[in-house]
Amino acid sequence: MSNVVRLAGAAEREALHEDHEPDPDVDPQHLRVVEALVFASSEPVDEQNLAAALPEGANIAGVMAELQRHYHGRGVSLVKVAGKWQFRTATDLAYLLRKDAAQERRLSRAAIETLAIIAYHQPVTRAEIEDIRGVAVSKGTVDALMEVGWIKIRGRKRTPGRPVTYGTTEDFLVHFGLENVGDLPGMEELKAAGFLEAAPPGAFAIPSPSDELAEDEDPYAGEEDDLLFDTGSDDEEE
Repeated sequence: MSNVVRLAGAAEREALHEDHEPDPDVDPQHLRVVEALVFASSEPVDEQNLAAALPEGANIAGVMAELQRHYHGRGVSLVKVAGKWQFRTATDLAYLLRKDAAQERRLSRAAIETLAIIAYHQPVTRAEIEDIRGVAVSKGTVDALMEVGWIKIRGRKRTPGRPVTYGTTEDFLVHFGLENVGDLPGMEELKAAGFLEAAPPGAFAIPSPSDELAEDEDPYAGEEDDLLFDTGSDDEEE
């Protein structure tokens, strides 16, 4: 475990001992109800469903903020992912559970590159993915990403042929701990992590992905035949 993570964990534990006055506008019973619901759910829970379990007019925003403060610095944290709430192991303690995590499937290099392109360039068509990667995208690569539930067909581009566009899913956000696609690492974070050169080319820029439909994109109607790619196309690298 890195020193940065250890220091972050120590800071959280220190913050835990700071005096904190409960929010007088938050009913303690509401805290207990929401805490129980989020704890019992195997999937992230949205505030609408949580509010439905509370009396009308309950301060759900205040409840979530108070509950998040309560768990700050503890062994588990209350986090917001994909616009929903979930309890997760504290970041600095994640290493304790890694040895028990089963890796069900290893994605190929081609799939990882394709996922990264879709995540940052969404909405993006197959032709645009191939143009960025410089090689053809096989049906197997897209199928693998769809099977793990990390990408989806999200719309159609208003260009000749009406190609479908791809984007990431809620499961993608949950898996990577993101509230929305705008939380993807930016240029400075990527450089700090060693994924980019310290001084990238002057024209280099990080795309701004969006969950919203683009100006030249229509909603996807769900035609099944659009899921089929040309089976003769294969990736040059796996």
